[in-house]
Amino acid sequence: MPRFDVVILGGGAGAEAVCGAGLGGRTVAVVEELRFGGGCPFVACMPSKAMLHSAAERVGGVATRPAFAPADYRSAADRRDRVVEHRDDSQHLSELQGQGVETIRGRGKVVAPGVVEVNGDRLEATDLVIATGSEPTLPPIQGLADVDYWLSDRVLTTADLPESALVLGGGPVGAELAQILARYGCETSLIEVAPRLLGEEEPELGRALAATLGGDGVEVLVGQRVVRASSPGGLRVRLDLEDGSQREAQILVVATGRRPRIADLGLELYQLPGDARALSCDRQGRALGQAHLFGVGDVTGVAPFTHTANYQGRVVAANLRGESVLADYRAIPRAIYTDPPLAAVGLTRTRAAASGISVASASFPLAETARALAEDVGRGEVVIVTDAAKGVLVGAAAAGPGADESIGWAALAIRTETPLSVLLDTVAPFPTYAEAYLAALRSLAPGSARS
Repeated sequence: MPRFDVVILGGGAGAEAVCGAGLGGRTVAVVEELRFGGGCPFVACMPSKAMLHSAAERVGGVATRPAFAPADYRSAADRRDRVVEHRDDSQHLSELQGQGVETIRGRGKVVAPGVVEVNGDRLEATDLVIATGSEPTLPPIQGLADVDYWLSDRVLTTADLPESALVLGGGPVGAELAQILARYGCETSLIEVAPRLLGEEEPELGRALAATLGGDGVEVLVGQRVVRASSPGGLRVRLDLEDGSQREAQILVVATGRRPRIADLGLELYQLPGDARALSCDRQGRALGQAHLFGVGDVTGVAPFTHTANYQGRVVAANLRGESVLADYRAIPRAIYTDPPLAAVGLTRTRAAASGISVASASFPLAETARALAEDVGRGEVVIVTDAAKGVLVGAAAAGPGADESIGWAALAIRTETPLSVLLDTVAPFPTYAEAYLAALRSLAPGSARS
């Protein structure tokens, strides 16, 4: 039985981060069932951003209802496929191998503590890292299993533009896919069961996203539960909504969320409860109650983003090297890359108040910045959330041009607990949208006219 110091199940971003951070000469094997590199480079993050970029160039930043353009969509898909190297994982594979990692393609399963079976062979590991990512969840809709629904990876690998689409789910994935399709002339409806889009974020972000999608011609339906799916004639998909109305389209896209991929991995041999929804880990990345089992990425259920997996991978690598490093999740940015983008970090006002923080918050419209005047931007907003007792920033949200980049300013301030007095004494370049953060902060100062 081959023995390794570390065996990693899953060859995505988390595994690459663990190996790339260096393990001090330890022997490592990475087991991957599908593509080394994971889903992000091939069927998720990168192809969606490539298509969003092409869609933004097509409409020129002006909200329109463009004509149906399958030829333009195919051209954008060709560019997308070049960006993702036609979903060829050779580069990811060679980079791991160049780091001295043993790469094994196949499905790995724990058959005893510290023993993994792959393709009928067994590997022994001193430390086991679970980095198997996440998988789509499906809503409990009558008839859904009987219709030809699409998941996000199918949308992001096809070159054919549907004439019409129903998108279930108003989160980041659903919103980005809806904008891509609509900007190429696909008649698109977005259906969200919650009373507003982005219900876990500040209300300003949900309103901004609804306005953006509406400007692109997307029909945005919130507070709507789908009770039945059917395919009359087998050529189109029909959804019956709880209010008695119906929507029909050529395709149905299901983007209602994802869950950690922990089923059928044999983790019950590590006393993981059968009904566990994630691999719960401490701040060192160790599975709770285990000395030699670690989790990295979406499988942990913590902030399911590629940048989280990268961060957790570095933390786990340090602890595998024998160091004592703790993850700090207070300032993990969350972004939606629609045009314009939205972003948030830290606590919302509601969550901050619920945790007992003495909340002082403020907002500032981007339209009141000089940059917005120069670029004719009439919408967008920045929200800040502070701990008035400690005098530090604990949360921020932004909607509008550059939101995905400028949120880094707030993330650093939260992570370092920079005093508000120091933040107020910083200088933002003029004219930039980042000035809105400082304007919101100044409005909290004693004697300010704004609130």
